[in-house]
Amino acid sequence: MTVVPTAAALEFVGAPTWAALSGKPVSTEVWSDVHEVPHVRIGQAADLVVVAPATADLMAKATHGIADDLLTNTLLTARCPVVFAPAMHTEMWEHAATRSNVATLRERGVLVIEPAEGRLTGKDTGKGRLPEPTEIFDLCREALARGTVAPDLAGRHVVVSAGGTREYLDPVRFLGNRSSGLQGYALARAAAARGAEVTLIAANVSLPDPAGVKVVRVETTAQLRQEVVASAASADAVVMAAAPADFRPVGVSDAKIKKAADGSAPSIELTQNPDILREISTDRARPGTVIVGFAAETGDDTGSVLDLARTKLARKGCDLLVVNDVSGGAVFGSPDNEAVILGADGAAVEVPRGSKSALAHVIWDEVVSRLQD
Repeated sequence: MTVVPTAAALEFVGAPTWAALSGKPVSTEVWSDVHEVPHVRIGQAADLVVVAPATADLMAKATHGIADDLLTNTLLTARCPVVFAPAMHTEMWEHAATRSNVATLRERGVLVIEPAEGRLTGKDTGKGRLPEPTEIFDLCREALARGTVAPDLAGRHVVVSAGGTREYLDPVRFLGNRSSGLQGYALARAAAARGAEVTLIAANVSLPDPAGVKVVRVETTAQLRQEVVASAASADAVVMAAAPADFRPVGVSDAKIKKAADGSAPSIELTQNPDILREISTDRARPGTVIVGFAAETGDDTGSVLDLARTKLARKGCDLLVVNDVSGGAVFGSPDNEAVILGADGAAVEVPRGSKSALAHVIWDEVVSRLQD
């Protein structure tokens, strides 16, 4: 790792600290170690360039090709993936000049992460906060794994749902499922790494927010439906990786349901929840939106996992269905996954067991091939 700070960055953290952490000399100048031609060699040799935090000033320079220090020279010579993680006050991020510069950088294939929302300098809060370092690292790892300088989801808005909904019986108890949200979060992170504007609707997930992703938190299936339907209206693709509860209690007790003295169990009447996937597939607010569903299946007397999945694909009306065999509790909470991706056009893509991130990219590959211009 080579650290290339700006003069302003050294006002916050000194060169000796960067040198000690990286194990290499640190300089802002193109005239240091001239015999090694650092203003050219660093960019030429890099596998990935990450600018974090990326200021409004730095992005303006990068947009206009200004090369007045070692970092901006490096950006001009780099032919590898480049990632900017902006951090600035909300007003600076929303300024027309910054928005124009960001759009230009993205058009050139630079991955500019959406900043997080939260505490800024001083007492201010808003959009412009640097995402958590671990999330920037994960996103950069995604970009490096892709090995591309042209994010194929740039300019697209995608919606991903994740986790499992809860349907309350009383203030304490609820009906739920084992969905961890890991696959949905992997899909959101992968989409961000491919340049998309990502809305992640998370149902009861305790994972950290992926860098550059707008996270909307929900609990119940009704809340999930409301947010998905609203977000789908402007989406190029919707991936329903969440596991909504199929049923909910007809009534919810205001007080905790007590045990009966005679040992009898209470009777709970259930009603069916709305089918969100079918709704957004059959009534598309935006023509051309690619809809992806998930099917966690176990075979039974009526058919195999794939037989049941094909029936579900036809019934739901979505474009793609990601089929997981969850016999014995497989997949839930695991960092790995395997699946078969069925298409309404008859396609079937088998994805062997691997990371959920790897599966996420295969899913996005299938989505990209179906997106309209």
